Amino acid sequence: MLESLIENAAGIFASIRPIDILDIAIVAFAIYKIIQFISKTRAIQIVNGLLILIAAMFIADILNLYTVYFLLYNGLRYGIMAILVIFYPELRRALEYLGRRRFNFPKLTEDRKKQNKKMIEQMVTAIDYFSSHKVGALIVIERDVALGDILEHGTIIDGDTTAMLLETIFYEGSALHDGAVVIRDGKVFAAGCVLPLSGNKNLEKTLGTRHRAGLGITEVSDAISLIVSEETGIISAASDGHLSRFLDVKSVEKILYDVYITDIEDTELSKPQKFFSGIFGGKKDE
Repeated sequence: MLESLIENAAGIFASIRPIDILDIAIVAFAIYKIIQFISKTRAIQIVNGLLILIAAMFIADILNLYTVYFLLYNGLRYGIMAILVIFYPELRRALEYLGRRRFNFPKLTEDRKKQNKKMIEQMVTAIDYFSSHKVGALIVIERDVALGDILEHGTIIDGDTTAMLLETIFYEGSALHDGAVVIRDGKVFAAGCVLPLSGNKNLEKTLGTRHRAGLGITEVSDAISLIVSEETGIISAASDGHLSRFLDVKSVEKILYDVYITDIEDTELSKPQKFFSGIFGGKKDE
Protein backbone atom coordinates (compact mmCIF):
# COMPACT_ATOMS: atom_id res chain seq x y z
CA MET A 1 0.00 0.00 0.00
CA LEU A 2 2.79 2.37 0.97
CA GLU A 3 4.67 1.54 -2.22
CA SER A 4 1.51 2.26 -4.25
CA LEU A 5 1.10 5.65 -2.59
CA ILE A 6 4.75 6.48 -3.23
CA GLU A 7 4.43 5.47 -6.89
CA ASN A 8 1.26 7.58 -7.30
CA ALA A 9 2.93 10.58 -5.68
CA ALA A 10 6.02 10.14 -7.86
CA GLY A 11 3.81 9.96 -10.94
CA ILE A 12 2.00 13.16 -9.99
CA PHE A 13 5.24 15.06 -9.37
CA ALA A 14 6.76 13.69 -12.58
CA SER A 15 3.84 15.08 -14.58
CA ILE A 16 4.27 18.61 -13.19
CA ARG A 17 5.83 20.96 -15.73
CA PRO A 18 7.75 24.16 -14.92
CA ILE A 19 4.89 26.15 -16.46
CA ASP A 20 2.49 24.49 -13.98
CA ILE A 21 4.64 25.66 -11.08
CA LEU A 22 4.62 29.19 -12.51
CA ASP A 23 0.84 28.99 -12.96
CA ILE A 24 0.29 27.91 -9.35
CA ALA A 25 2.73 30.53 -8.05
CA ILE A 26 0.91 33.34 -9.90
CA VAL A 27 -2.48 32.25 -8.57
CA ALA A 28 -1.11 31.86 -5.03
CA PHE A 29 0.49 35.31 -5.17
CA ALA A 30 -2.75 36.85 -6.48
CA ILE A 31 -4.79 35.24 -3.69
CA TYR A 32 -2.22 36.40 -1.12
CA LYS A 33 -2.36 40.01 -2.37
CA ILE A 34 -6.17 39.98 -2.39
CA ILE A 35 -6.28 38.70 1.19
CA GLN A 36 -3.61 41.23 2.20
CA PHE A 37 -5.59 44.09 0.66
CA ILE A 38 -8.96 43.01 2.09
CA SER A 39 -7.48 42.52 5.57
CA LYS A 40 -6.70 46.27 5.69
CA THR A 41 -10.25 47.33 4.85
CA ARG A 42 -13.69 47.12 6.40
CA ALA A 43 -14.53 44.44 3.82
CA ILE A 44 -12.82 41.79 5.97
CA GLN A 45 -15.88 41.69 8.25
CA ILE A 46 -18.19 41.07 5.29
CA VAL A 47 -15.85 38.38 3.95
CA ASN A 48 -15.93 36.65 7.33
CA GLY A 49 -19.73 36.73 7.25
CA LEU A 50 -19.79 35.23 3.74
CA LEU A 51 -17.45 32.42 4.79
CA ILE A 52 -19.75 31.59 7.68
CA LEU A 53 -22.76 31.48 5.34
CA ILE A 54 -20.88 29.24 2.88
CA ALA A 55 -19.86 26.89 5.70
CA ALA A 56 -23.48 26.80 6.93
CA MET A 57 -24.65 25.95 3.40
CA PHE A 58 -22.30 22.96 3.18
CA ILE A 59 -23.35 21.74 6.62
CA ALA A 60 -27.01 22.06 5.63
CA ASP A 61 -26.29 20.02 2.50
CA ILE A 62 -24.55 17.28 4.49
CA LEU A 63 -27.40 17.13 7.04
CA ASN A 64 -30.05 17.21 4.30
CA LEU A 65 -31.58 20.43 5.59
CA TYR A 66 -33.19 21.15 2.25
CA THR A 67 -34.98 24.38 3.13
CA VAL A 68 -31.95 25.92 4.83
CA TYR A 69 -29.72 24.85 1.94
CA PHE A 70 -32.16 26.25 -0.63
CA LEU A 71 -32.31 29.64 1.09
CA LEU A 72 -28.56 29.91 1.61
CA TYR A 73 -27.67 28.70 -1.89
CA ASN A 74 -30.03 31.06 -3.69
CA GLY A 75 -29.25 33.92 -1.34
CA LEU A 76 -25.54 33.64 -2.14
CA ARG A 77 -26.19 32.97 -5.82
CA TYR A 78 -28.33 36.03 -6.42
CA GLY A 79 -26.63 38.21 -3.86
CA ILE A 80 -23.58 38.85 -6.04
CA MET A 81 -24.91 42.25 -7.13
CA ALA A 82 -25.50 43.26 -3.53
CA ILE A 83 -21.93 42.21 -2.71
CA LEU A 84 -20.60 44.38 -5.55
CA VAL A 85 -22.54 47.37 -4.21
CA ILE A 86 -21.35 46.76 -0.65
CA PHE A 87 -17.74 46.30 -1.79
CA TYR A 88 -17.82 49.28 -4.17
CA PRO A 89 -15.42 51.53 -2.19
CA GLU A 90 -12.94 48.68 -1.71
CA LEU A 91 -13.17 47.56 -5.35
CA ARG A 92 -12.66 51.09 -6.59
CA ARG A 93 -9.72 51.57 -4.28
CA ALA A 94 -8.15 48.29 -5.40
CA LEU A 95 -8.47 49.15 -9.11
CA GLU A 96 -7.11 52.66 -8.62
CA TYR A 97 -4.24 51.26 -6.58
CA LEU A 98 -3.45 48.74 -9.32
CA GLY A 99 -3.58 51.46 -11.98
CA ARG A 100 -1.17 53.72 -10.12
CA ARG A 101 1.08 50.98 -8.71
CA ARG A 102 4.74 51.88 -9.12
CA PHE A 103 6.75 48.89 -10.29
CA ASN A 104 10.06 50.71 -10.33
CA PHE A 105 11.28 52.55 -7.28
CA PRO A 106 14.11 54.88 -8.17
CA LYS A 107 15.96 56.23 -5.20
CA LEU A 108 15.78 59.89 -4.42
CA THR A 109 18.47 62.12 -5.86
CA GLU A 110 20.20 64.40 -3.41
CA ASP A 111 18.51 67.46 -4.95
CA ARG A 112 15.07 65.89 -4.68
CA LYS A 113 15.79 64.81 -1.13
CA LYS A 114 16.73 68.37 -0.19
CA GLN A 115 13.56 69.68 -1.83
CA ASN A 116 11.44 67.18 0.07
CA LYS A 117 13.12 68.03 3.37
CA LYS A 118 12.50 71.71 2.76
CA MET A 119 8.86 70.99 1.91
CA ILE A 120 8.48 68.89 5.08
CA GLU A 121 9.95 71.71 7.14
CA GLN A 122 7.44 74.15 5.62
CA MET A 123 4.50 71.83 6.32
CA VAL A 124 5.60 71.22 9.91
CA THR A 125 5.98 74.97 10.44
CA ALA A 126 2.44 75.51 9.15
CA ILE A 127 0.98 72.73 11.31
CA ASP A 128 2.76 74.13 14.37
CA TYR A 129 1.34 77.59 13.61
CA PHE A 130 -2.19 76.22 13.16
CA SER A 131 -1.98 74.30 16.43
CA SER A 132 -0.59 77.15 18.52
CA HIS A 133 -3.04 79.72 17.08
CA LYS A 134 -6.04 77.33 16.97
CA VAL A 135 -6.51 77.66 13.22
CA GLY A 136 -8.62 74.87 11.75
CA ALA A 137 -6.83 73.04 8.95
CA LEU A 138 -7.23 69.87 6.89
CA ILE A 139 -4.34 68.74 4.69
CA VAL A 140 -4.63 65.60 2.55
CA ILE A 141 -1.52 63.95 1.10
CA GLU A 142 -2.29 62.04 -2.07
CA ARG A 143 -0.34 58.83 -2.51
CA ASP A 144 -0.83 55.98 -5.00
CA VAL A 145 -4.62 56.26 -5.29
CA ALA A 146 -5.53 59.27 -7.45
CA LEU A 147 -7.96 61.79 -5.95
CA GLY A 148 -9.10 63.17 -9.30
CA ASP A 149 -12.79 63.22 -8.37
CA ILE A 150 -11.93 65.25 -5.26
CA LEU A 151 -9.58 67.65 -7.05
CA GLU A 152 -11.97 68.51 -9.86
CA HIS A 153 -14.38 70.08 -7.37
CA GLY A 154 -11.68 72.14 -5.68
CA THR A 155 -9.71 75.20 -6.70
CA ILE A 156 -6.54 74.27 -8.56
CA ILE A 157 -3.45 76.05 -7.21
CA ASP A 158 -0.49 73.82 -8.19
CA GLY A 159 1.96 75.88 -6.15
CA ASP A 160 5.03 75.10 -4.08
CA THR A 161 4.23 73.90 -0.58
CA THR A 162 5.20 76.70 1.77
CA ALA A 163 4.07 77.60 5.26
CA MET A 164 2.96 81.03 4.03
CA LEU A 165 0.75 79.55 1.31
CA LEU A 166 -0.88 77.09 3.70
CA GLU A 167 -1.41 79.77 6.33
CA THR A 168 -2.99 82.02 3.71
CA ILE A 169 -5.35 79.31 2.53
CA PHE A 170 -6.55 78.43 6.03
CA TYR A 171 -6.75 82.03 7.22
CA GLU A 172 -10.25 82.48 8.61
CA GLY A 173 -11.08 85.22 6.13
CA SER A 174 -10.04 83.11 3.15
CA ALA A 175 -12.73 81.73 0.86
CA LEU A 176 -10.93 78.37 0.84
CA HIS A 177 -10.33 77.89 4.55
CA ASP A 178 -13.31 75.58 5.13
CA GLY A 179 -12.24 72.98 2.56
CA ALA A 180 -9.30 70.61 2.40
CA VAL A 181 -5.92 71.17 0.79
CA VAL A 182 -4.65 68.28 -1.33
CA ILE A 183 -0.89 67.81 -1.66
CA ARG A 184 0.10 66.03 -4.87
CA ASP A 185 3.74 65.25 -5.71
CA GLY A 186 4.90 67.59 -2.96
CA LYS A 187 2.88 70.57 -4.22
CA VAL A 188 -0.27 72.27 -3.01
CA PHE A 189 -2.32 71.07 -5.95
CA ALA A 190 -5.82 72.14 -4.90
CA ALA A 191 -7.65 73.86 -2.05
CA GLY A 192 -11.24 74.16 -0.96
CA CYS A 193 -11.79 70.47 -1.70
CA VAL A 194 -14.87 68.68 -0.36
CA LEU A 195 -14.16 65.23 1.08
CA PRO A 196 -16.48 62.29 1.80
CA LEU A 197 -17.46 62.09 5.45
CA SER A 198 -16.67 59.01 7.49
CA GLY A 199 -19.56 56.82 8.50
CA ASN A 200 -17.66 55.48 11.52
CA LYS A 201 -20.14 55.45 14.40
CA ASN A 202 -17.40 54.92 16.99
CA LEU A 203 -15.94 58.41 16.62
CA GLU A 204 -16.20 60.75 19.54
CA LYS A 205 -19.30 62.92 19.38
CA THR A 206 -17.13 65.98 19.97
CA LEU A 207 -15.38 65.53 16.62
CA GLY A 208 -16.84 67.68 13.89
CA THR A 209 -17.04 67.70 10.11
CA ARG A 210 -13.33 68.44 9.59
CA HIS A 211 -12.26 65.29 11.43
CA ARG A 212 -14.95 63.16 9.78
CA ALA A 213 -13.86 64.42 6.37
CA GLY A 214 -10.18 63.82 7.14
CA LEU A 215 -10.98 60.27 8.22
CA GLY A 216 -13.46 59.66 5.40
CA ILE A 217 -10.97 60.23 2.58
CA THR A 218 -8.64 57.63 4.11
CA GLU A 219 -11.44 55.06 4.09
CA VAL A 220 -11.74 55.22 0.29
CA SER A 221 -8.09 55.86 -0.63
CA ASP A 222 -4.54 55.43 0.66
CA ALA A 223 -4.21 59.15 1.38
CA ILE A 224 -2.99 60.54 4.69
CA SER A 225 -4.85 63.39 6.39
CA LEU A 226 -3.43 65.92 8.83
CA ILE A 227 -6.10 67.71 10.85
CA VAL A 228 -5.87 70.63 13.27
CA SER A 229 -8.84 71.40 15.47
CA GLU A 230 -10.12 74.97 15.36
CA GLU A 231 -11.50 74.73 18.89
CA THR A 232 -8.58 73.09 20.70
CA GLY A 233 -5.58 73.22 18.36
CA ILE A 234 -5.14 69.45 18.76
CA ILE A 235 -3.27 67.82 15.89
CA SER A 236 -4.67 64.58 14.47
CA ALA A 237 -3.70 62.27 11.63
CA ALA A 238 -5.70 59.69 9.70
CA SER A 239 -4.75 56.77 7.48
CA ASP A 240 -6.44 53.56 6.34
CA GLY A 241 -9.64 54.51 8.17
CA HIS A 242 -7.89 55.06 11.52
CA LEU A 243 -7.68 58.36 13.37
CA SER A 244 -4.95 59.23 15.87
CA ARG A 245 -5.16 62.37 17.97
CA PHE A 246 -3.03 64.44 20.35
CA LEU A 247 0.04 64.39 18.10
CA ASP A 248 2.95 66.80 18.41
CA VAL A 249 4.94 68.39 15.60
CA LYS A 250 7.67 65.75 15.92
CA SER A 251 5.10 63.04 15.17
CA VAL A 252 3.87 65.01 12.16
CA GLU A 253 7.45 65.40 10.95
CA LYS A 254 7.99 61.64 11.32
CA ILE A 255 4.87 60.90 9.23
CA LEU A 256 6.01 63.26 6.48
CA TYR A 257 9.53 61.82 6.46
CA ASP A 258 8.08 58.32 6.11
CA VAL A 259 6.00 59.46 3.13
CA TYR A 260 8.43 61.66 1.24
CA ILE A 261 11.84 60.16 2.08
CA THR A 262 11.79 56.79 3.86
CA ASP A 263 8.83 55.49 1.87
CA ILE A 264 10.63 56.05 -1.44
CA GLU A 265 14.07 54.86 -0.36
CA ASP A 266 12.96 51.76 1.55
CA THR A 267 10.09 50.06 -0.28
CA GLU A 268 10.43 46.62 1.28
CA LEU A 269 8.47 47.55 4.41
CA SER A 270 4.81 47.98 3.70
CA LYS A 271 3.63 51.59 3.65
CA PRO A 272 0.77 51.36 6.15
CA GLN A 273 3.14 49.76 8.66
CA LYS A 274 5.71 52.49 8.31
CA PHE A 275 3.82 55.69 8.78
CA PHE A 276 1.80 54.35 11.67
CA SER A 277 4.52 52.37 13.45
CA GLY A 278 5.99 54.05 16.49
CA ILE A 279 4.16 57.35 15.94
CA PHE A 280 0.64 57.09 17.16
CA GLY A 281 1.01 56.75 20.86
CA GLY A 282 -1.91 59.07 21.37
CA LYS A 283 -5.57 58.22 21.42
CA LYS A 284 -6.76 56.28 18.37
CA ASP A 285 -10.35 56.17 17.19
CA GLU A 286 -11.16 53.26 14.93
